[in-house]
Amino acid sequence: MDNRDKEDFELETLAEFDRATARGSLSGYRVQSVDLRERTLALLSLDTSATVFLGCTMEPDAAAKVRGDGALVFPPVPDLPFDPYRGRLYGPEELFDGLSAGYEATLDFLTYDWFQQAEADGDVLSSMLRSLHDDAVSDALDELLAGTRVVGVMGGHGMARGSAAYAGAARLGRALARTGLTVATGGGPGAMEAANLGAYLAPFEDAALPEALELLAGCPSFTPSVTDWATAAFAVRKQWPGGGDSVGIPTWFYGHEPPNAFAGHIAKYFANALREDGLLARSNAGVVYLPGAAGTVQEVFDAATPNYYGSRGEPAPMVLVDVAHWTRTLPAWPLLQALAAGRPMESRIALVDSVDEVPAVLAALA
Repeated sequence: MDNRDKEDFELETLAEFDRATARGSLSGYRVQSVDLRERTLALLSLDTSATVFLGCTMEPDAAAKVRGDGALVFPPVPDLPFDPYRGRLYGPEELFDGLSAGYEATLDFLTYDWFQQAEADGDVLSSMLRSLHDDAVSDALDELLAGTRVVGVMGGHGMARGSAAYAGAARLGRALARTGLTVATGGGPGAMEAANLGAYLAPFEDAALPEALELLAGCPSFTPSVTDWATAAFAVRKQWPGGGDSVGIPTWFYGHEPPNAFAGHIAKYFANALREDGLLARSNAGVVYLPGAAGTVQEVFDAATPNYYGSRGEPAPMVLVDVAHWTRTLPAWPLLQALAAGRPMESRIALVDSVDEVPAVLAALA
C-alpha cells in the first residue's frame, strides 16, 4: 500500500478514480465495483500494473490492455441480485427498491431468494461469492465507523410497534444519539427498529417521536405483510426527511426478518456469525441489552467472553435493562455477575429497570 492512506488506495467511486488518474498512474490501486466504460482513455493511457479491479465494467479493449499490464481483474458476475464487490454499505432505499410492487420485488427479498437456492445447491462458486460480499461489507463498515464511538442496542425482533416497550426502545435510541454516540443494532424489526427509529428522529423536536410512533402503530409487525410494515416506515421517513444516522447489521440468514428502514447505513451479511461478532466487536462505547429471547441471551455472553478474557483490551460496558426479565424470566444477570466477579469487567456491567436510566449509567461505566 506504500505511503497512501487506505481511503486513497481503494477507489470506490468515479470521483475517486478520476482523482487517482490525475496523479498520472493507476498502478497498485484497488478499484472496487466502478463502471469504467466511460474511462477507457484513462485505462488505455495509464500504467495499471499491480492494479486490482474488483467487479468493474470495462470496454473489451480496456479490459485486454489492463490484463496485459499485469492487472488482476475480477469481472462482474452476471445474473446476481447483489454486487459481491460492493464498496459501500446498503441504504434502506436500495434494499427496498421496488417495494411499490410488493416486498417480493425488492433487492432484499431477491437476494434472500438467491441465498436460499444457493444454499440448497451447495455450489462452491455461490459460497465464494457470499464470502466476497461479506468481506466487502465488513471493509465498508470499518471505513464508516473508523474513529467513531459506537453503542450497540440489542433486543428481540418480536417487540411490537405500538407497545410501551417499543416506545421505550425508541426513546433510548434517541437519547443515545443525542449524546453523540453512533447507535448500532442488529438491523431488524422490533427493538432493533425502535432504536434505529429513535436515532433517526434525534435531530427533530421531541414531539416528532410520539407522532411517528402513532403512525407506525397502525402496522404493528412485519407479519403478515412485510410490504405494509416497510411502507409505514417509509411514510415516517417521508414526513421527517433527512433524519439522523445510525447503523443496522442484519443478516439474510434470518430471511423471515426484513431489515428496518430507519438505519441510514445497513451492513447486511449472509453469514450470521460474522454479523453477530462484528456488531459486538464494533460497539466500543458499550452494549445495551433490552429484553429478548435466545438471540439476545447469546449476544450477552458473546460480549461477555472477550470482556472476561480481555481479548479486545479494556472491557466494554454492558447494561442490561429490565430487572425482572434478566433476573427471573431469563436469569442471565446472576451468571454475568458471577463471571465478572474479581475481574476488570466487574466495574463495567450494570442492571437497570428503565431505558431512561441507561445514558447516565452507560456514561458512568465508560
